[in-house]
Amino acid sequence: MQDRYLYLARHGEATPDENELTPAGRRQAELLGKRLHGVPLTAVHHGPLPRAAQTARLVGEQLGAVPLRESQAAGDYVPYVPEWDELPSAFADAMVARLAWVTAEERARGAELARRAVMDFTGPVEEGDAPRHELVVTHAFLVAWLVGAAMDAPAWRWMGLNQGNAALTVIRYAPDRPASVLVFNDMSHLPEDLRWTGFPPPLRAPC
Repeated sequence: MQDRYLYLARHGEATPDENELTPAGRRQAELLGKRLHGVPLTAVHHGPLPRAAQTARLVGEQLGAVPLRESQAAGDYVPYVPEWDELPSAFADAMVARLAWVTAEERARGAELARRAVMDFTGPVEEGDAPRHELVVTHAFLVAWLVGAAMDAPAWRWMGLNQGNAALTVIRYAPDRPASVLVFNDMSHLPEDLRWTGFPPPLRAPC
């Protein structure tokens, strides 16, 4: 078995209708691609929605001949809806209310896609003679879900983990040790004016 290095990135900043990237979002994607140039990526997986697909394409233009692969499991969905009694009592009501819009059908679909994402993108690789490096261009919820899973956190704990547009997270899966979150929400490849987009203003760090 070989190590897997999973690179996770939220799509670049999108227009209000979410049908394409803003000029800032396109620049974020290009800079993310430059950041990853030289990493021996074997694939760039991306969700089917335009903002993720466009980000992946712009990143791919900086990487060379790395294949782009669309994946429903890399899409935008709620991975897990907790029950009230799973949550700390201090904010259980607020967190349950926040996901009240999720229908039973969406809940089932999200759980299945989250299961597939873990199966497809995580864990050591069983074949090959070198570590595998893969990028998934996705959405904030899936980044949070996979980080929580890597840390063996309670299933509900994906809530509250935010991800900036075109920010980078890296997780290492080794055969002989627990998963390691090596990098989380790193924006160092972005200039100051392109950082923190996608975060609510109260959660933006003053740097």
